[in-house]
Amino acid sequence: MRTEAEKITLGSVLNYIMEYTGDLPEIEDICKPENLLGKTKRGAQVLYSCTKHEETDDQGTVYKEVITAEEASVKLGLITFNGNTMAKLVDRCKVTEDKAKGRRTVKIGGGGNAQGKRWVLCCHHEDKKDGDIWVRIVGTNKNGLSLTYALDDATKLEPEFRCQPADGEGTLIYYDEQIKKTTET
Repeated sequence: MRTEAEKITLGSVLNYIMEYTGDLPEIEDICKPENLLGKTKRGAQVLYSCTKHEETDDQGTVYKEVITAEEASVKLGLITFNGNTMAKLVDRCKVTEDKAKGRRTVKIGGGGNAQGKRWVLCCHHEDKKDGDIWVRIVGTNKNGLSLTYALDDATKLEPEFRCQPADGEGTLIYYDEQIKKTTET
């Protein structure tokens, strides 16, 4: 591993998803093959922004600021997906399978198809040289669903998960990075 100041993050992520049950799962519990949401094209984007309120006196000698709002999201470009993937991206979605016909039917839209689920998403950036990075969030897709079939490009789903508080402190994003192990406590 390089020193902290020499790390360059280069590459994409694998995206894993599980239903949120009230506790944020450990990385090892979510990053399993059966939880793989799909492979990405053009990576993923993690966004965080805040709104600040600022006050100062007329002379400009005292100043105070406070964060009044925060927003965070994770955008993906999924090129591998199926009907079960869609059920994790659209709240009003119901999937049924008819094994005898070899068919999966996805019903999208309609109040009767509402799931009311929240999801834990983990984006895993693998880096054998500098150490892995994991981004975990709790949220739901705010982008809806768009399927574009084109002759010269892969059909891609582009969900944007709006982050919701994942713990009692209101944490929106857990950013975990692999660091050099030491024996110090």
